[in-house]
Amino acid sequence: MPHNKIADRKGHQGWMKREGPYFIFPGGGTMFPDGAVQYIEKLGQYVPISGGILRTALDMGCGVASFGGYLLAEDILTMSFAPRDSHKAQIQFALERGIPAFVAMLGTRRLPFPAFSFDLVHCSRCLIPFTAYNATYFIEVDRLLRPGGYLIISGPPVQWPNQDKEWADLQGVARALCYELIAVDGNTVIWKKPVGDSCLPNQNEFGLELCDEADDPSYAWYFKLRKCVSRTSSVKGELAVGTIAKWPERLTKIPSRASLVKNGMDVFEADTRRWARRVAYYKNSLNLKLGTSAIRNIIDMNAFFGGFAAALKSDHMWLMNVVPVHKPPTLAAIYDRGLIGVYHDWCEPFSTYPRTYDLIHVTGIELLIKDSGSGKNRCNLVDLMVEMDRILRPEGTVVVRDSPEAIDKVGRLAHAVRWTATIHEKEPEAHGREKILVATKNFWTLSSASN
Repeated sequence: MPHNKIADRKGHQGWMKREGPYFIFPGGGTMFPDGAVQYIEKLGQYVPISGGILRTALDMGCGVASFGGYLLAEDILTMSFAPRDSHKAQIQFALERGIPAFVAMLGTRRLPFPAFSFDLVHCSRCLIPFTAYNATYFIEVDRLLRPGGYLIISGPPVQWPNQDKEWADLQGVARALCYELIAVDGNTVIWKKPVGDSCLPNQNEFGLELCDEADDPSYAWYFKLRKCVSRTSSVKGELAVGTIAKWPERLTKIPSRASLVKNGMDVFEADTRRWARRVAYYKNSLNLKLGTSAIRNIIDMNAFFGGFAAALKSDHMWLMNVVPVHKPPTLAAIYDRGLIGVYHDWCEPFSTYPRTYDLIHVTGIELLIKDSGSGKNRCNLVDLMVEMDRILRPEGTVVVRDSPEAIDKVGRLAHAVRWTATIHEKEPEAHGREKILVATKNFWTLSSASN
């Protein structure tokens, strides 16, 4: 892992230090060199950090994700992201620490999350030009922020030397969107997003307007950034911070956005019950190390309503829920439950570093690569399994649920990529023809591979 730039450049700010054979993470950041704990305590004067009101957060330009890491103690689950920039491996270090993180950047496309997903959006010296291009980046943040949610920006341009115009513009955009100014504390500003759409249209220098009624604000896969403001009225039901259930009740309450799926309310409840049975079977009969220190992070490649993650709520781990882009749009309901995830197409590489997940779970692996119209494969199962192998840590676990025919194919390929696999019957209460493949990635080196 290329560590020199982070350790040398950022060591004095408490990001990361090298001490002998170890990397030490003091918990600092550029705007909080004394540590994330004190910084979070300061924010707690203005924002309800404790008590379950806030659950999902987005940290933009997160460094080694100390902010998200220390929010875990408050039961706030943060999706931290940063690009692979001159710091090289900041997201890789975040994942090594066991903190949820993802490689991404705010460029020309929407981030791969549904609308109104995050209760809190945070930027600590992320250097995103929020007011550039007619405030396009601020509008994208607004799309992602839940009504009644909090936006926190620390660092430039907030009361920053020689950035008076940028600071004035930032305040101007917030006013145009009717954000309530909660506090300006040094170089940190905190705003609260309004609950309704009543703010626009208004006369503003940025030309901000509401999107058309037909615009789907949750469509976010290879979708160019819009210069219009997403309508909260486009989504029915309880969405706003303060009206949505508090954590942990939020996890099991049927989210209003479950109705985006046919018979969604009933399907959601059945899915929750099904996953409680499955996880019990995984632990008791398949001896998966769920709930132990051996498994810190999991990726569910076909998450649906996030039932797997919900059934693991008492375990000290986090789960990345992936909703394939050609599947029903259930990712918004996952966020409404207080869980996190992303959209993805599994015919493409996943945006993470090699060897960063302890367990990979997939239900219906063949459906991830099939075209729903023609039934033909859009890509090759071999390529998908090689990508899974890239993501998985040595000695990590893969669990695949599928038809016996699909499991036979996966079993043959598992041997080719040096996994040790066993095939099991499904849990007794389950319907259908499913079988379950459980595989372990062997810890091999190039020299052992050639022997």
